[in-house]
Parts: sequence; C-alpha cells; structure tokens
Amino acid sequence: MATETEVKQQEEAREQPPRETTVYKPHVDILEDQGELLLKVNMPGTGSDAIEINFADGVLTIQGTVRPRYEREPKFMLCEYGIGDFYRTFQVSEQVDASRITAEYNDGVLTVHLPKVEAAKPRKIDVRTGAAAN
Repeated sequence: MATETEVKQQEEAREQPPRETTVYKPHVDILEDQGELLLKVNMPGTGSDAIEINFADGVLTIQGTVRPRYEREPKFMLCEYGIGDFYRTFQVSEQVDASRITAEYNDGVLTVHLPKVEAAKPRKIDVRTGAAAN
C-alpha cells in the first residue's frame, strides 16, 4: 500500500506534547489520489486558531488545544466525555512536496493536504507510431 511508505505514524516516545494535560491521539483516515495524500484528523472541541501543524526533518506534527467546557468544574453525576488536547506525529516521505502542505478545519475534522512531488505522480506514457526496430 502506497500510503504506508509515504506517511508513517511515529513512535509515541519520539516527542511529548508541551502541556500538562490529558492528551488524546486523534483518529486519522489517510486517503490517496493521484495528486496528493489527505489526512482526515478527528479533533472535536478545538478550533482552527487552536491547532498547530509543523513540518520539520520529514516529521509532520499535529497539535490541537481543547478549551475547557465549563468555567468552574461542576459536580458531575456522570462524566463520560473526557477533555484533553490532541497530539499526533507522522513520518512523511520525500514523495510529498512539503512546501505545498495546506490544511483546513471544519466541523471537528482537520483535513491536511499533502501534495505529491511531480516525479511521484502517476503519468501516462504516450506511444508513438514509428518504424519497427530491426
């Protein structure tokens, strides 16, 4: 599978997130088409202003800060929804054009576009008519 060689999840021990809070590893779908890889990252409760994406040394780092739901901590009868930040890293291959990586956030889902370099894109080879080789 091509995506396994182009984007790989990093080991958890490589780097830790900076804040002292509960941190969740967001669920991610990785899709591939001819021109790019797409990462669909589930990050509910954050906002585009609270998401940080960095790319350095072939590693894509995604961090999202979630604001508390309540000003004061209420006395819960039941609490099943945990609040915490999101953090995930991926090793990105040289087949991705790092200078053209873009992202958008909508309805709790971060979409990261990882365009392929021209050499990695599939292309059609034209066959010309010509004299048969002897």
